[in-house]
Amino acid sequence: MKRRILNGCLIVTSLLGYLEWGTENHMFLFQGEGEVLSRLVNDPLSVAHPLTLMPLFGQIILFITLFQKRPSKIMTFIGLACLGVLLFFISFVGVISLNYKIFLSTLPFVITAILTVKENLKK
Repeated sequence: MKRRILNGCLIVTSLLGYLEWGTENHMFLFQGEGEVLSRLVNDPLSVAHPLTLMPLFGQIILFITLFQKRPSKIMTFIGLACLGVLLFFISFVGVISLNYKIFLSTLPFVITAILTVKENLKK
């Protein structure tokens, strides 16, 4: 049960990432994912980029584990890795740009990822 809760938390916290670019452009990842999903239906090639499709694939994998009797460790790690690429990149951008809002928005995911790895590595 604990693994399922952690996997669900990974999905939710991955949507809390925050991005800023330019002077007046900003967006949470859940807003960006909505745009990606709407474009995926109408114009799939416009969203065909690893940093858009990999996290979406990771969320789908983690979503599948929510319905498994005992969530697969391998699927959890694959989903975490797919999501982690984007979220850790966003975190890195927040650090190097000294933008605390971007960095802090990724902390819930990072903390949940650490707890998930610890839980799945227990024997």
